[in-house]
Amino acid sequence: MIFQCFQKYRYLTSAFERPAFKLMLEDIKKGIVDCVIVKDLSRFGREYIDSSRYIERLFPALGVRFIAINDNYDSLNGKEQADEIIIPFKNLINDAYCRDISVKIRSHLEVKRKNGEFIGSFAPYGYQKSENDRNSLVIDPIAAGIVKDIFRMKLHGLSQDAIANRLNDAGVLSPMEYKNATGSNYQTSFKTSDKAIWSSVTVRRILENELYIGNLVQGRQTTPNHKVKKTVLKPEKDWVRIEKNHEAIISDRDFSIVQRLLGMDTRISPKQSEVYSLAGLIVCADCGAAMVRKNAYAGGKKYQYYVCSRNKETKECSNHRIAVDRLEETVLQLLRVQISNILDLKQVMEKVSTIPFQELDIKELEKRIEQKETEIERCKELRNMLYEDMKDGIVSKEDYMELHEAYTHKRDSAEESVRKMKQEIKDILASNTDKYKWLDYFAEHQNIDRLTRNVAVELIDRVRVIDRNSIEVVFSFEDCYKEILNNLQHAGCKVVCDEHGRVRFEWKEAV
Repeated sequence: MIFQCFQKYRYLTSAFERPAFKLMLEDIKKGIVDCVIVKDLSRFGREYIDSSRYIERLFPALGVRFIAINDNYDSLNGKEQADEIIIPFKNLINDAYCRDISVKIRSHLEVKRKNGEFIGSFAPYGYQKSENDRNSLVIDPIAAGIVKDIFRMKLHGLSQDAIANRLNDAGVLSPMEYKNATGSNYQTSFKTSDKAIWSSVTVRRILENELYIGNLVQGRQTTPNHKVKKTVLKPEKDWVRIEKNHEAIISDRDFSIVQRLLGMDTRISPKQSEVYSLAGLIVCADCGAAMVRKNAYAGGKKYQYYVCSRNKETKECSNHRIAVDRLEETVLQLLRVQISNILDLKQVMEKVSTIPFQELDIKELEKRIEQKETEIERCKELRNMLYEDMKDGIVSKEDYMELHEAYTHKRDSAEESVRKMKQEIKDILASNTDKYKWLDYFAEHQNIDRLTRNVAVELIDRVRVIDRNSIEVVFSFEDCYKEILNNLQHAGCKVVCDEHGRVRFEWKEAV
């Protein structure tokens, strides 16, 4: 019977919570097993405290004989004085060995993360592991197409629930079901039914995941040590983020717009699946509160208008409103004017040498670099002064550690900014910059005939409602637009704006 027990429980490891070990304990308590044989003490367990508790207390109390063959230990022969000293030491050495292996594995995985190698067991939805390198991610054409559809639907105004419903109605497999269908034995604790389906939570996770723009973020969670398996979330500053590590599925521009949409309060009427074109973009010019859409019925007709939410709730703002149709038509007209201005601006820039613009950009960057370098030196000085203050007893050790970390973080942030700005200067000199790429975003919609959700969130920053007859539209890239106009004026061009917002360019001399 001893031989049968050895075969049955021969897969014991250092984890005393494993089902096989618990099964053996149950058989011991029932009297089925009265002897436990292991190859050596390390095969029984590597936790020093738990191993000693079983060998020295629990097994003797239950009348169980314990044999470790290679360690020449048999509890039936009685404890010799040497055993009382050596056995605990061997358990301690086994524990230290396990700890050492854990440290080495953690260190190795951290190196792989910093090298941009994917160390997850399963590739994220939309990607698959490369056949040539299992630590590299390549696009899965089928799943990537679904990811693009999800972002496209969000850009066109659909809510997360509406997107999930469309995917389920179309019979699209959820990420978990897709992994299982492609041969992955993937399991998750989020599954609540026999077949996992798309949900708003699943859709939102995809929309928020910067993996789809090529950024690999790993090391979000960890465990306190090799003995405690409970995971804890690490501070975001300790995450390992490698930008542009692999091929992107979604453009940076679309991803940025989607994040903005997710941050807006754009609740949808139960009767609709899409948000209104300007939802979340309209604010009161007086107090800055969001304008809310309301319906009114009079004379058998339905009237729709926007009203200040603060006035509606607390009456702290003036009672002004604007009709929905009037607002949307005015915004569309102003957008057409802005697009026309930018098309003219593009033509002017094509005629003008880009050298003056490059020189102005470089001078501005050099000025900002100088400011950041001054900030870096100041942080270093403050850290040195802080150490002297601690030595003199002016600040406590706890305050020193806190302030030292704050100055170090500020210095590191400034150094990273300097590095990026220097790289930006190199890109400008090499004519390898997308600084004016935003002009194309407007030019793509030069034939716009209606205001859609996609166009609104891409080209409009906010709409400020002054009264029922007056609004102000702040377009995206407003700062960039003004910067180009200023640069043109420095280059000898006079910028004239009429009462309708149309911009005209007049040169002082021939270009």
